[in-house]
Amino acid sequence: MPLNGNSSDNNTEKILNALDSSIVVIDDGGYIDYLNSAGEQFFASSLAQLKGHSINELLPPDSPLTTLIKQVQATGCGVSDYGLMLDTPRIAKQLVNVQVTPLVDQLGYAILTIFERSIADKIDRQLSHRNAARSITAMSVMLAHEVKNPLSGIRGAAQLLEQGMDQADQELTRLICDETDRICALVDRMEVFSDRRPLERGPVNVHKVLERVRQIAQNGFAKKIRITEEYDPSLPSIDGNHDQLVQIFLNLVKNAAEATASPNGEIVLKTTYQHSVRFAVPGSTSRTHLPLVISVQDNGDGIPPDLQDHLFEAFVTSKPKGSGLGLALVAKMVDDHGGVIEFDSQPGKTIFRVILPMSTEIAEQD
Repeated sequence: MPLNGNSSDNNTEKILNALDSSIVVIDDGGYIDYLNSAGEQFFASSLAQLKGHSINELLPPDSPLTTLIKQVQATGCGVSDYGLMLDTPRIAKQLVNVQVTPLVDQLGYAILTIFERSIADKIDRQLSHRNAARSITAMSVMLAHEVKNPLSGIRGAAQLLEQGMDQADQELTRLICDETDRICALVDRMEVFSDRRPLERGPVNVHKVLERVRQIAQNGFAKKIRITEEYDPSLPSIDGNHDQLVQIFLNLVKNAAEATASPNGEIVLKTTYQHSVRFAVPGSTSRTHLPLVISVQDNGDGIPPDLQDHLFEAFVTSKPKGSGLGLALVAKMVDDHGGVIEFDSQPGKTIFRVILPMSTEIAEQD
């Protein structure tokens, strides 16, 4: 990105130096042409020291990042990689995500953008989501035996006592029965986590899934909320289970509706295709291509900061009467699909993104 020293270039450089992300421009010969301030800090060297030096001096020869840079220079198409481990002589080992894009009007030039911890934090959250789901699985099996059976006995005893009591005392026995029923229903919901049968998957048109969710929402819990659709019509089919996908997005839309329950409440459903984005698979060295992004956005008050790190864990909720199992179940079902769920939240804008693999087949048309 040659800078000529005019006012426009100076403003561009000021903007680049204000960014938290590291920006490195590499010319068609593989040499460093530009480095912003964040990049200087990241690589512990100044632009003056690194300009004109080979990018291979910063990265080991076998680095996957080197391969990405060469790919972009050869094809002219941008790529992204999430959960990439950088280990160089200049910096300590770090988990980052990167984007490599071609520089417009500069054939063979590539722009490398390094995000240090944002996506790594999301990966950490994914690991905790999976661990939470596994702990609920074990808990649900235990509760089915250790809680439901005694509750059945308590309910039966309360019904027997009710037969010989006056009306005032019968209200108490009915309360016992109602509360045992409520606890049993909660345990029944948790038993979903212990279902270990293989997921039946096939090509699914996600737009039909979202249309079903929108119809349910606008005929029920989201009657007074505007739902806007921003769909990529060319989006390929998802490799997934139709019913579970409906449940995933129904839960997310219901949460969005509850968060934005106001006269100006709005929910935005959006689908996009992200090219060449790969995620690290926990527990292995393989990387999964997850190109399909389905997002649910609302304009509510946002998620309280103290809940954000634990949002997908069981029994975590900000709702007075919530069970805290809805998002935990969503995280499990997304994980069963081999996907990733993430969110960003601030007052006035909360976005949940479900990132899923695509199918090699085409979904049937109605």
